[in-house]
Amino acid sequence: MTTTTWTVRTANFDELEPRLLYEVLRLRIDVFVVEQACAFGDLDGRDHEPGAIHLWLEGNDAVIAYARILPEPDGTTSIGRIVTHPAHRDQGVGAALLHEAMARIAGPMVLNAQARLAGWYERFGFVVTGPSHIEDGIEHVPMRHEPGH
Repeated sequence: MTTTTWTVRTANFDELEPRLLYEVLRLRIDVFVVEQACAFGDLDGRDHEPGAIHLWLEGNDAVIAYARILPEPDGTTSIGRIVTHPAHRDQGVGAALLHEAMARIAGPMVLNAQARLAGWYERFGFVVTGPSHIEDGIEHVPMRHEPGH
């Protein structure tokens, strides 16, 4: 386990330098596809949508955690692709990332959580809003957070 300090960074898609984009996508694929043994299309076409915010924590000149914030047509904002590098887990990095994402959203927030992590998201005020479902071979639950609750 590595302990490090981090810096919060944000960008829209066009502001992502090629090396940084590569690092973000590699982290997402290393965790979501390789570690979780889940073959799915991580590049879903939403990374470059207008209003998309890429948020990451950088430590020792590397991306150690990442989340994507997207405005949704129904007026909510989704937080997705939430990922922490394996070497930086259990150090508060994921919680810091989620706090940073939530601080940038004024209205209702939604996410599609892996069911095993629903309790962790509940600590931040998210509540399960529907039945569990299987997405890419992993059980997920829809969750929502209302500001002020």
